[in-house]
Amino acid sequence: MIFNPNKYTIERRYIDKRHNVRPGTRLTSGTPGFFVAHDTGNPGATAENHFNYFQRLKDRAASAQTFIDDKVILEIIPTGTGPDPAEKAWHVLYSVTTDNDRFGDDANDIALGVELCYGGKINFTEAYNRFVWYMAYCCWRWGKNPLTHIPTHKQLDPARKRDCDQALTFGGKGLKQFLYDVAAELNGEAVPHIPESDKLPENVSNALIKDYVQPAWAAAHAAKAAQEKAHFHNLADNLRKAAGILLQGQTKAGVLERLPKSNAQEIIFRWLKPAWQKAHEAGDATGKKHYNNLANYLRRSAGIPEE
Repeated sequence: MIFNPNKYTIERRYIDKRHNVRPGTRLTSGTPGFFVAHDTGNPGATAENHFNYFQRLKDRAASAQTFIDDKVILEIIPTGTGPDPAEKAWHVLYSVTTDNDRFGDDANDIALGVELCYGGKINFTEAYNRFVWYMAYCCWRWGKNPLTHIPTHKQLDPARKRDCDQALTFGGKGLKQFLYDVAAELNGEAVPHIPESDKLPENVSNALIKDYVQPAWAAAHAAKAAQEKAHFHNLADNLRKAAGILLQGQTKAGVLERLPKSNAQEIIFRWLKPAWQKAHEAGDATGKKHYNNLANYLRRSAGIPEE
């Protein structure tokens, strides 16, 4: 299989030229030299919301070329993917030199800033899939290796920034998985087959959600912790997808998905390990075996060696 450059549509609708957001200056490198993975840090705000924000922004210098949510891939500053040559945006501080050390120049001058929108009513899976494809598209178009040419904002400015790690964590993903997903998309690889033995049993998925995830969601709801609520909602959906259970609003099952390793480890260490320890202290051999079995179901589903 080969990369599909027409899988999604790229919308190009540019903000007005103003020095603090879109100076109108071409990239020093001509074509992009690398691609910085950002997230908006603004849960619930869509690509359209960010277009409107940067169209009106006057009091500071900030921008990025591309914003991606679950509905659209929106370029608000030319990137070179269309007929217009790539232009600069202000997405990494000039005073931080990590980008110079790694790539020989400033990110604002030779790189694209690509922002993942997440949280709120944004469907994370749909937004993530578009984010992965767009990064693969950029690597395909300009002959770059995703494993070496997609740094995160956090990697370039670790003292100040957490993106795009915070959005990936929100959706139960990790940075390594994201880069491998981009590489797989670029190579046109089919979704890996998951053996039936690794499928999370439906009764186990439902029990974990009922006994642990739903109470955690309810506690976050009571505390008005919106990000925690969204995290536990996504965690429950990932457990359902690992069991092949239809999600709310779906009419037919999609491709069976592996449980993200971070989700499996969270459930094991947050809930199952303490329950196992309590059973151990009570001399409850049956309880210990039960919790160990649950943990191994999760490990198999996530592709982690059993214990």
